[in-house]
Amino acid sequence: MSISSALQTGVSGLRANSKAVGSISENIANSNTVGYRRGFAHMVTTTASGGNGDGVLSVNAVEELDIATAGGLISTNSSTDLAIGGNGFFAVSMNPNETVQTNYMLTRAGSFLPDEQGNLKNAAGYYLAGYPYGLEGDIGSVDRTSFKDMETVNIGNLNISAGVTSTITAFGNLPSQDTGQADPGAPFVTSSEVFTALGESQRVSFSWAPGTTANTWDLAIADQNGNGLGSVTIEFNNAGPAAGSPLSYSNINSTATAPAAFTVDPATGVATITLDNGVVPQEIDITLGKPGAFDGISQFAGDFSLAFDRDGSSAGELVRTEITEDGTLFGVFDNGMRRALYDIPVAVVANPNGLVEVKGNAYRLSGETGSFSALQANSSTVGSINAGALEGSNVDIAQEMTDLIKAQRAFSTNAKVITTVDDMMDETTRLKR
Repeated sequence: MSISSALQTGVSGLRANSKAVGSISENIANSNTVGYRRGFAHMVTTTASGGNGDGVLSVNAVEELDIATAGGLISTNSSTDLAIGGNGFFAVSMNPNETVQTNYMLTRAGSFLPDEQGNLKNAAGYYLAGYPYGLEGDIGSVDRTSFKDMETVNIGNLNISAGVTSTITAFGNLPSQDTGQADPGAPFVTSSEVFTALGESQRVSFSWAPGTTANTWDLAIADQNGNGLGSVTIEFNNAGPAAGSPLSYSNINSTATAPAAFTVDPATGVATITLDNGVVPQEIDITLGKPGAFDGISQFAGDFSLAFDRDGSSAGELVRTEITEDGTLFGVFDNGMRRALYDIPVAVVANPNGLVEVKGNAYRLSGETGSFSALQANSSTVGSINAGALEGSNVDIAQEMTDLIKAQRAFSTNAKVITTVDDMMDETTRLKR
């Protein structure tokens, strides 16, 4: 190696170690950045070899990212702060409901908050992408190998339409000791709330009159205005394994005025009422209990304790969101309904080290990342989603300071090589004097 070659080698050492110091400074500056992945410089020898294999060895710093090492999770008070516990990334876009797939990126920075339109956006300005659930409660057929079926997750000004009541289930106990009396006493009166197609709350009343014959009850049902719909006599089993369950339904009598109606299926124990409360009358099935089964009302000695379970609801507005470990974002509405709104996927690539870093602590796909998939969280090889948490950076300050000392010493030593070569060249110049 010539003196001038030694000089160039020293210069390459200065350049490479200054680049290493640059990576370390970036790591230290981002030690508190959410989801940050530290960068580092690999020192690689380079040479300009001739045909005989001889050449001058220099050094070059190749920058890489430590993507595989996760940061620690930090608890927060925001339900839309998200962290991935395990492998994978959030899919984000530059603009809401982005249609250009190259404008989608991956990130671990889950500091999402709704903007003025209700779109979830992180601190870097990127919008969280997911798959919307339909009214039927599923996301349908989506392509999980691309971004084309994704939409921006929006939780602003969401309303849920009214749900019309179509079924009522009666359950509880009728006191057997009140039947078979010469004077059985006043009937027990209960009611169940029902919702019309417009979300209006109405009530259907039930009058349970103990019969003078043991183990029999006369049930009468009336509408919101007290208009009778019909009645039925219910007899209960009083012996054997089915004791306490309905035995039979008889004396079925409709007192409804058309288009209102009342029927009972004795084989299933289901009463069907039709309410005249709209252009299209509302039909409701009331499960009383199948004969010989305990799927509805029963009769045992004790207290009267009857209740109803019904479907339907009034119109509701979103009051809060809940995000589960599998990435399902649920909306909780002020009418008590809870509905799945979005599936927030966890994106994985075959070669994470092939991702290209961009500003805002995000990464773009490249030709070296390999296959891409947006999978359901907490499944297969992807991590779970933790709501109310953020992932810290994977920077270890102690390691960075140690690397900084090593880079500084290497830089100083390479600088000493240059000054030494300078002295040698000066001595060489003096030989001619």
